[in-house]
Amino acid sequence: MKLEELQVYQLSMELGEKVWKIVINWNYFLKDTIGKQLVRAADSVAANLSEGFGRFHYKEAKNFSYYSRGSLYETKTWLTKAYNRNMISEEEFKVFQKDINNIAVKLNNYIKSIEKKAG
Repeated sequence: MKLEELQVYQLSMELGEKVWKIVINWNYFLKDTIGKQLVRAADSVAANLSEGFGRFHYKEAKNFSYYSRGSLYETKTWLTKAYNRNMISEEEFKVFQKDINNIAVKLNNYIKSIEKKAG
């Protein structure tokens, strides 16, 4: 299986792009404070999946999947801060929450599948 075929990877990539499209329109102060942190966290979800996938060893793949999950929850925190500070709308916030919850389930299932392959 290729990395690009993993649904959790595809959804993580989409999350990063959705975040980017919003943050790119913020003013300098908002980008420089929350924006950079949010983009980095969102992009790290897919990036860590990629790194773990490329390691070809189940323990490293699992560790990088844990890092990915940490980045996912960091993204959730930055989005909550953005919402609380009126930087994103309630509708955007709800869509992001749904996306993050969906990715979290798929990421946990991916981690379980790695553990099963390890035997």
